[in-house]
Order: sequence, then structure tokens, then C-alpha cells
Amino acid sequence: MSFKLHIAAAIAAALILGASTSARPQGKAVAAKSLRCTFTLQTTAAWNKDGSPEGSVKASRLILRYDTINTDEGTAELRNGTVGSGITVQVSAGNLHFIQSFRSGALYVTTVFDREIDGGKLRAVHTRHEHYRVPLEGATSSPEQYVGVCEVVS
Repeated sequence: MSFKLHIAAAIAAALILGASTSARPQGKAVAAKSLRCTFTLQTTAAWNKDGSPEGSVKASRLILRYDTINTDEGTAELRNGTVGSGITVQVSAGNLHFIQSFRSGALYVTTVFDREIDGGKLRAVHTRHEHYRVPLEGATSSPEQYVGVCEVVS
């Protein structure tokens, strides 16, 4: 078989396999239309005056609510009380990635893994990519990562 024929066969196989994987049943995370996520552990990073990074770990109580999740359109809404912000959602290997990019340069990403734990909750991680020269008390001023769980809300 010629090299071109091998390439054509590989492309055809990839297209067939790609089509069949998108048609398989979706897990609990991807099927969710609304999620309530509670993050109970926080790590924060900063750079010392000499430029070397350091970090700290502490307990946290961050709650995020994702509503109107539409994986076909790649949209969702992050709720904060009565206020909602439109955000991007992507599916990858059964996991949900919620992406929020701010004009200030900050980027927030929440990943909900399609891995259930006790009580049917899903493991999740929330990351905040921010860095300000002067830390602001009570606000995200440096990189943070939160670990917790999400539950499907009816």
C-alpha cells in the first residue's frame, strides 16, 4: 500500500472513530443543566521579592452555581445571588470546563470531572489566574486554586 493510501486510511479511521465517540452516552457531568459547586480547600501562590514562588494551603468555603448549561452551544451562566454572568463551557472526555475570561486579564476555569464520589457528587477544581502588584485584601490578587465537589441541581 502506498504512503498516500496509508494516510487516507488513517484519516478515514479517525473520522469514523471521532463520529462514534461523540454519539456515545454522556456521563453525569455532561448531562447536568445546573450545578452547585462547593470548594473547601484553597491554595494560593505568590512570588517572593527574589522571584521564587511560594504557596499556602488553607480551608475555604467558596460556592459557585452554574445554571443553564448548554454543552451543544458551549454556554452556561455563573450565578451570584440574583446576578448571572454568561460564560463558556466545553466538554472534554466527559469532563466539563467552565471558562470565564475578564477584560482585566484574569482567567477563571472550573473543571467538573465525570467522577462520582459518595452521594453522587462530582469532583471539581476551580482555578483563578490573576496577579496584581499590590495585593487587595478580600479579593483575588494572585493565583489561586480551589478543590471541592459539585452536585447536580434539579
